[in-house]
Amino acid sequence: MADFLGMMKQAAELQSKMQAMQEELGNLEVEGISGGGLVAVRMTAKMEVKGVKIDPSLMKAEEREVLEDLLVTAHNDARRKAETAAMEKMQSLTGGLGLPPGLGLT
Repeated sequence: MADFLGMMKQAAELQSKMQAMQEELGNLEVEGISGGGLVAVRMTAKMEVKGVKIDPSLMKAEEREVLEDLLVTAHNDARRKAETAAMEKMQSLTGGLGLPPGLGLT
């Protein structure tokens, strides 16, 4: 019975830490860049886009398609960085628990 109570206490602690981590991920920002810095997308580790910066040289009608492509690339770069940051936070939280991958805890 003591083992069960200990496990329940650990689960409650993990849940509390998970909630704190989710808040932290909402505050952690990454920036994705494309076109050698012509376009930048800033987002949280929870995948919420916070801002977009576009170099003025791309604000020409004939550059529209290039700009669209660069925005997609910058967004994808930021998303990959956000996923990596979230995974690192999760590993630091669950490091000693031996949880199987893919539980969808982030």
